[in-house]
Amino acid sequence: MSTDHVTRAQTGSTRRSFLQSGTAVTVAAAGLASRPVRGAEPGTALETVRLGLVGAGGRGSGAIENSMSINDNVKLVAIADVNARKPVSLLRRAEPKYGARVAVTSNKIHTGLDGYKRILDDPDVDLVLFATPPGFRPRHLLEAVEAGKHVFAEKPTCVDPAGYRICRKAHALAEANGTSIVTGTQYRRQSNYVESVNRIRDGAIGEVIGSQMRYCASGIWYRPRREGMSDTEYQIYNWMHFIWLSGDQIVEQAVHNIDTMNWIMGGPPEIAYGGGGRFTRPDDSQMWDNMAVDFVYPGNRMCSFMCRQVPNTETDNSNVIYGTDGVMTIYGGDRGSLMSDRDGTERWSMKGDIGAAYQQEHQDLVNSIVTGNPVVELNDTADSSLTAVIGRMAGYTGKNVTWDFAVNHSTLDMFPGELNYDGDMPNPPFAIPGKEPLV
Repeated sequence: MSTDHVTRAQTGSTRRSFLQSGTAVTVAAAGLASRPVRGAEPGTALETVRLGLVGAGGRGSGAIENSMSINDNVKLVAIADVNARKPVSLLRRAEPKYGARVAVTSNKIHTGLDGYKRILDDPDVDLVLFATPPGFRPRHLLEAVEAGKHVFAEKPTCVDPAGYRICRKAHALAEANGTSIVTGTQYRRQSNYVESVNRIRDGAIGEVIGSQMRYCASGIWYRPRREGMSDTEYQIYNWMHFIWLSGDQIVEQAVHNIDTMNWIMGGPPEIAYGGGGRFTRPDDSQMWDNMAVDFVYPGNRMCSFMCRQVPNTETDNSNVIYGTDGVMTIYGGDRGSLMSDRDGTERWSMKGDIGAAYQQEHQDLVNSIVTGNPVVELNDTADSSLTAVIGRMAGYTGKNVTWDFAVNHSTLDMFPGELNYDGDMPNPPFAIPGKEPLV
């Protein structure tokens, strides 16, 4: 992002000071009022949890499939998306499969940038699933909690420090409300990941010294601009390639590895230093196509992290944790985990099942609602999202970026001060280290 973009973002932050004051502000001091939460009291039993979906694209459709395939007691009652065709397409696929459990009438399909507000205002919706581009996530989350809704939020939950602070407020209010928030970090519910982390914590590989983590893919989608699209419409349509919406690949995609890293290390790192660049992106894309970051965790433990999206390159989605007595390797997807001693002899292994993990997060969420025992896990995912953000900031600027700076001092806020779906939207050039400011 250019200096002009940063300046515009900083100006916009004054108009949103209510949402972006420090994380230490209590719910009471912030003046956050919320509506009653259906199913929030212990012992409360709900026969049916009514779902509202915001963002009906691929991941939104996947979230509905994950929830409805594992929970017999959910019903889809409302959908919002900026694209009027997507809810219709989703319903065309879901209705034959789930019958009466898909109960979205025409007046419960909402379009436009403010369509999500109609779902938050709807007393017939108990649980809102957010699968919009990540740049919208923090503000949508907080508004949903204020509206007394339970939430499923896809990862990442923020793309800049300003969004992180909003997430912290939403988490605090959810705990005060009895509002459940489960996030799309499915590996925390994948059996081989859970068992691997438990073994590490039980000392199976000795003391953790450091780690090497990679999310290297062969490319990512790109959607060319269609004739007649406004700037804003096009950027939302092609959202992966605009940093205010996606956070770049390290935030949007590789946050899974970073979340695993934070999970194992017991929290976020103290500092990030990295670099990267681009060779293959389309001209109007702001994304880099590779990034390498060294994260230093408390106890001077180093994680060497790399992500890449370059066609025709070798892929690698793995987390390798080095201990004084052995090595644990945890692969993404279904590949599983294996543990070896320092000589490389395998001592334990376990298969993976990512499909079951996708379902489990939705089952845990719905169970927490129907039993009145809320689960609130936003802070952990916000921490992992911000860890990815400081990695991006370090790479973009060529500077060391500390956790303390990002949490307590950074003024970076990339969300536009004013957003008009039919309006103009600047497209700053991609970041160049040495020119990109650290703010």
